[in-house]
Amino acid sequence: MISVCMATYNGERYIREQLNSILLQLGKNDEVIISDDSSTDNTLAVVGSFNDTRIKVFPDNKFHSPIFNFENALKKAQGDYIFLSDQDDIWEINKVEVMLPYLSRYSLVVSDCTLIDKEGNLLCNSLFGKKMPETGLLVNLVRNHYSGCCMAFRREILNMALPFPRQIAMHDIWLGLCASCFYNTHFIPNKLIRYRRHGKNASATSETSNLPWIYRIRYRFYLLYELIRRKVLYNAEGHRDDC
Repeated sequence: MISVCMATYNGERYIREQLNSILLQLGKNDEVIISDDSSTDNTLAVVGSFNDTRIKVFPDNKFHSPIFNFENALKKAQGDYIFLSDQDDIWEINKVEVMLPYLSRYSLVVSDCTLIDKEGNLLCNSLFGKKMPETGLLVNLVRNHYSGCCMAFRREILNMALPFPRQIAMHDIWLGLCASCFYNTHFIPNKLIRYRRHGKNASATSETSNLPWIYRIRYRFYLLYELIRRKVLYNAEGHRDDC
């Protein structure tokens, strides 16, 4: 069973196109979990117009945060394989078909993608560029390559990742680091989504951070602390130790 987890907020403009690209690839027993963070536009009306029982909507949340909106969606998911989805991208028609075999070997996988503008015009042909990202904890702690919109993982990741630490900057880096530390990860060269940049994105995929360097150092120590804390709890419960 596949669960597609989507966090929505005022996404009426693009969400129909995104859901169309997703639903075509799912089976009758799969699900799309939509956690809505108190949208004030017609997002929920657009979602409701699909009249598809695979779509399960959890409205009226007041997180005011894409991180904890995604966390809520993950907590509701029932699938063995979990795909993350932004509300404004477009999945390529072979996304699920390509990623599922990798998930039989790896706990978490991330594909490449193209970047498009608000009208769907191509901005960049590859997020990865000429060099494939490296897996591993330290290299991604220094520079995160785990892009949530391109991510899928096995359910076991949630055993370590939930609940989210309260001060993480974004959900995808935490999920990726947990997978790197306690399981295994892989980057897929195929470009499996069209990632839309339109100036109102909740995340900053492909953009350079302008945060002060002292904050970035402290933040990475915070992530390490949280990983070590999870590791101690994990080992105390008798699980494997391969971080």
